[in-house]
Amino acid sequence: MSQQRSRYSAVAIVLHWLIAAAIVFQVIIAWRMGGGRTPEGFALVQLHKSIGITVLLLSLARLAWRLTHRPPPLPVGMATWEKALAKVAHVGLYVIMIGLPITGWIMVSASRIQVPTLLYGAVPWPHLPGLAHLAEPAKSAWHAFGETGHEVLAWGAYLLVALHVAGALKHQLFSKDEPVLAHMAPGTKPGAWFDPRLIGIVVAALAVIGAGYAVRPAPPASKPLPPPPPVVEEAPVETPPTAAPVAVETAPAAETPAEAAAPSAWKVSAGSTLGFATAWGGSAIEGRFDRWTADILFSPEALDKSKVSVSIDLASAVSGDSQRDESMQGADWFDVASHAKATFTASRFEKTGENRYVAYGTLTLRGVSKPQRLPFTLKIEGDKARVSGVTTLDRTAFGVGQGEWKSTDQIPAEVKVSVNLTATRR
Repeated sequence: MSQQRSRYSAVAIVLHWLIAAAIVFQVIIAWRMGGGRTPEGFALVQLHKSIGITVLLLSLARLAWRLTHRPPPLPVGMATWEKALAKVAHVGLYVIMIGLPITGWIMVSASRIQVPTLLYGAVPWPHLPGLAHLAEPAKSAWHAFGETGHEVLAWGAYLLVALHVAGALKHQLFSKDEPVLAHMAPGTKPGAWFDPRLIGIVVAALAVIGAGYAVRPAPPASKPLPPPPPVVEEAPVETPPTAAPVAVETAPAAETPAEAAAPSAWKVSAGSTLGFATAWGGSAIEGRFDRWTADILFSPEALDKSKVSVSIDLASAVSGDSQRDESMQGADWFDVASHAKATFTASRFEKTGENRYVAYGTLTLRGVSKPQRLPFTLKIEGDKARVSGVTTLDRTAFGVGQGEWKSTDQIPAEVKVSVNLTATRR
């Protein structure tokens, strides 16, 4: 028998050991994820997805190679039942190596929270076509199917991998005339307990397990946000000189009370910001909404007639991490598919000190309306006004954070909201 027929090809051998290492590493990562509720767990989930897709691609390549390149025959001395069991195990392993990533892919694509998949934080990977945009009942059914299939296949993987390893060791250690391990580790001598290649495989397996416990992927963090568009100051319009007017003395017109008490309309300038701050697992998160509008009628001399209405596009929330930002749009958080906007309206104002005020109004978020107060400072110079204010709100009172995220052990209930704006009198 030729050397080529006494072992697998070099391509098959490389693919086999790469997939084996990836699966072992993947199992350790899965044990450590803890549901992905912490920043570290979330990062491990993203790594788990990346490795899963890698296993899928490698397994498809391995299957294609297997179908086009005949494997070496099993040893003649093997019992018929052993040969049958080996074939069943090989077929089962292919089902698991391909099925596990696909069922995981289904789970991610049909998840309530649509988190984009970036392979190793760099390469975008799409959701399965059609699943992400299904109606909620159908999406839930697909997610349940993927979850159940993933769990069943995972237990099947434990069983078949253990059976596969046990069979290889049985033939290597106790059957001198059945060189099975030598098919994938050329040169291994059957019957040798301390064969260098066997020792190398054991050491490599322990190294992969250690790496699975040691790896610490960077958790999502608030990267510096790009600055909002700068405030554009309009240059004053120059008027051509005119002849000096003739001075005519007239009595000043009497100012009516209505004119004296009328609030001014203000236009918010570019560069104004509406921000928020919270924490996740003790790590600070800062972000802002990039699309929002405000209708402002306000004058310190006419607080009783002043009013403000703010509309916020919830899909414009950014926090310095694209995967986290997309997840905030999901049903467990802002639920932008059903509640695209949040609004704050205020028609009662109180002066609390020099240039200091409090706006009393109503915040509507996720279809829930609650009273909300916003302390702010105001400085008016001519037709320019600068406003800054900070308040806090309870996210749980508005249903922001559903399911496991209702708990405040990882993300606190209190969220700080800040506004800094420049406005021009209309």
